[in-house]
Amino acid sequence: MANSDPVYLRVVEDIRRQIVDGTLPPGAPIPSRHQITRKYSVGETAARHALRVLAQEGLIIGRVGSGHRVREKPILLPLHRSRYPEPHAAFASDMQAGGRQPSWSWRSELTDAPPDIARRLRIGECSPVIRTRYIFRGDGRPVQLLTSYEPIEPGQSQAPEEGTYERRSAAFRLAASGLPVTEISESVLIRVPQPTESDLLELPAGVQVLQIERTYWTGERPVETSDAVVPGDRFRLVYGIPSPL
Repeated sequence: MANSDPVYLRVVEDIRRQIVDGTLPPGAPIPSRHQITRKYSVGETAARHALRVLAQEGLIIGRVGSGHRVREKPILLPLHRSRYPEPHAAFASDMQAGGRQPSWSWRSELTDAPPDIARRLRIGECSPVIRTRYIFRGDGRPVQLLTSYEPIEPGQSQAPEEGTYERRSAAFRLAASGLPVTEISESVLIRVPQPTESDLLELPAGVQVLQIERTYWTGERPVETSDAVVPGDRFRLVYGIPSPL
């Protein structure tokens, strides 16, 4: 390592190597700041910074009163992306396949469309939309957030609603009335979670999230769009692509 590198990187490199090669297995305790200063002959600031970097990389987890430990390697559960417009059904199927009990809660309200949502729904900025926020849980633990938006006509009222039962989506309701979904567009990005998302999903430091942007179309008209947020260390996305042959 070059002499110009910050001194804490020497600590990070050594502890990272021990985690990767198994010298420090999952669940093993990590030296405290005081122990690091003595073992590596570095200052308190360098020791604190090294632990922060290892936590941000997702290699260690800190617990109040018990110090840091090597993070357990999670088993990624499949999250199937299907054509079905009801998020509850797909989520419940994935959870039950993994031996977990699915549950959820949601709240819907009338709001103004943010610029990005207005673009996706092809409506004017600040046009009225119904926003529904969901929290999906497996065995009582939050594992997925979803926020959906559907356009409404100006002047139409929508009282806030909430519940733990299945809420029919705009795409489902339109299909029931004879306007089936003709296309689903979806894009996935990886990003740092917002503080609220970290709290709701109980994310350790260093864990990024997958954001899945999905829009339902009836012909040339987008009828609903949504953002799903899932922990990147717990799920893998599974897609089925029809053969053109």
